[in-house]
Amino acid sequence: MPPTPLSASRLSRRKLLLTGAAATLVPATARAQDATDGPPPLIPAPEQAPVRRNTSSFVRQDWRDHFDTLGVAAIVCDTASRALHYWSGDESDYRIYPTSVPASEELTKRGYTEVVRKKVGPDWTPTASMKERNPELQYMPPGPDNPLGTHAMYLSWPAYLIHGTHDTRKIGRQSSDGCIGLYNPSIEELFAATPIGTQVRII
Repeated sequence: MPPTPLSASRLSRRKLLLTGAAATLVPATARAQDATDGPPPLIPAPEQAPVRRNTSSFVRQDWRDHFDTLGVAAIVCDTASRALHYWSGDESDYRIYPTSVPASEELTKRGYTEVVRKKVGPDWTPTASMKERNPELQYMPPGPDNPLGTHAMYLSWPAYLIHGTHDTRKIGRQSSDGCIGLYNPSIEELFAATPIGTQVRII
């Protein structure tokens, strides 16, 4: 007995559902191969720029906008762009480094100072104001947990430094208690180039 229109409709619907289910079981790559008669195109991984290219977004500064003379050397720390600019005394060497900057406006000190002391492997003692904010802070000897990193340059302002950091997440952010922080390889390079008496302006 031939199928009634209703039963034929049911068979057609069942066939459609089974065909659709089978199609979903075929891997996506196989379906793509059927469509293109070849393997799917490879998508190249994005190129990663070298670390030094981080400085390419910073605006070049002119030391004459900040100092009357270069003296033995000069440094400008720009807290807005979070970059440190360095000029040698004979103007033959100009460098830019990404930095961390003070975490708030009240911790930010701006103006003119100079490098009065330098130390490799600095130890760290929290200031009284730091202890007020966090009583758990304790003295730290040189080492991987020290917040001053591998090198430190002390400014004529008490408790203000340009130093390294082992926590690379801080660079490029408002994350310090007042100091200017650099990647450890950067502070090592700057440390070697910067003589005692280098004038510093923080803006």
